[in-house]
Amino acid sequence: MGAGLWEALGALPPETRIFCAVLAFSWTVYLWETFLAQRQRRIYRTTTHVPKELGQIMDSETFEKSRLYQLDKSTFSFWSGLYSETEGTIILIFGGIPYLWNLSGEFCLRAGFGPEYEITQSLVFLFLATLFSALTGLPWSLYNTFVIEEKHGFNQQTLGFFIKDAIKKFVVTQCILLPVTSLLLYIIKIGGDYFFIYAWLFTLVVSLVLVTIYADYIAPLFDKFIPLPEGTLKEEIEVMAKSIDFPLTKVYVVEGSKRSSHSNAYFYGFFKNKRIVLFDTLLEEYSILNKEPPEEGSPETPKNEEGESPETKAKVRNKKQGCKNEEVLAVLGHELGHWKLGHTVKNIIISQMNSFLCFFLFAILIGRKELFVAFGFYDTRPTLIGLMIIFQFIFSPYNEVLSFCLTVLSRRFEFQADAFAKKLGKAKDLYSALIKLNKDNLGFPVSDWLFSMWHYSHPPLLERLQALQDSKQD
Repeated sequence: MGAGLWEALGALPPETRIFCAVLAFSWTVYLWETFLAQRQRRIYRTTTHVPKELGQIMDSETFEKSRLYQLDKSTFSFWSGLYSETEGTIILIFGGIPYLWNLSGEFCLRAGFGPEYEITQSLVFLFLATLFSALTGLPWSLYNTFVIEEKHGFNQQTLGFFIKDAIKKFVVTQCILLPVTSLLLYIIKIGGDYFFIYAWLFTLVVSLVLVTIYADYIAPLFDKFIPLPEGTLKEEIEVMAKSIDFPLTKVYVVEGSKRSSHSNAYFYGFFKNKRIVLFDTLLEEYSILNKEPPEEGSPETPKNEEGESPETKAKVRNKKQGCKNEEVLAVLGHELGHWKLGHTVKNIIISQMNSFLCFFLFAILIGRKELFVAFGFYDTRPTLIGLMIIFQFIFSPYNEVLSFCLTVLSRRFEFQADAFAKKLGKAKDLYSALIKLNKDNLGFPVSDWLFSMWHYSHPPLLERLQALQDSKQD
């Protein structure tokens, strides 16, 4: 029977085999992800008491809160994933991609642009596709923010702020995406036999420029960045940076608390111009959730963009969160370890090697007519559609393998960065900081080994704490 099935498949036209293979692989990945998620959900359901090895680092109340939060997130992920996979399948089966391409062509014709204006039509197609994606994803985003995150005390947004933020993100995305895509398509068109080299160099330059300008010009469109005030913390950060020759120029605090109570920290910049960004929710001194709310209506009560005081919104979920200065320094010691050990450069090199390989293979495959026919393009072979088909569908198996390998590498980098912080004498403070951050973000410290291996870019909490334990006790 198996041999007969393969013979039947072999008798199909190549474009049909390609289409069937794409759908089959997509659903295989979805079923694999669902299988892994169900294994982890079983952990959430059955692990209802703090395991003995966690007794010293997590109380039962926090453990239960994190368990219920992760269980809700897992349920949401299942349904949103099922919807996404079903939507994608329907779009492919019923020719949604060629339909949208033809619709884009009709808009262009009405505006006086004929079929020869392929790049113009491509930009219209891209705009409509991203608009469709934003609109269909909006209900899921709303539910995640105002039901799940709100229920578990993380959401700090009002509906008005959320909608304004979503519109702003869409507009900024279009302002970057459309010009970059038009230039990329133009380079591919005029690049000749070696267009893949020029296309790769162009994307390399764009990625470096975006990384350079993101925190200075793009991120401030959404969040307020203020210099870290003069004081002990800033002085100690500067001393630590100098001790490892990190070329620090500025330290910022970003008001992440107006959006969520999750915390984070990162650095950015090239060469001798590095900046550190700390979320206010990471800092015990700055977290708005640690402040006693003023009396309602008092003149000193600050207002956000919707006229609501952040303290008022935080009142019902007021809690002690964030890290002490010593713990913040330990977290930064870990982040600076990524820089000192060359992890950032290594990730850039891997990314660019992968990008070059993909463009090279794209140059080989773009001439295959059956790829376009498989997705409903019989008489035309638009470059943008070729990019979509090859990068999104044909490369799917490769992308899955690469993603897993990068996840394994990321975990290795995280252990190395922890070890670097230990060498700075921050083991004890990093140990307590990891526990606090896990508590603040309601991370569940018990994981299914297979789910963890496939998904976790950071090692599980217990593994990180164990690696720090010996030095902590020194």
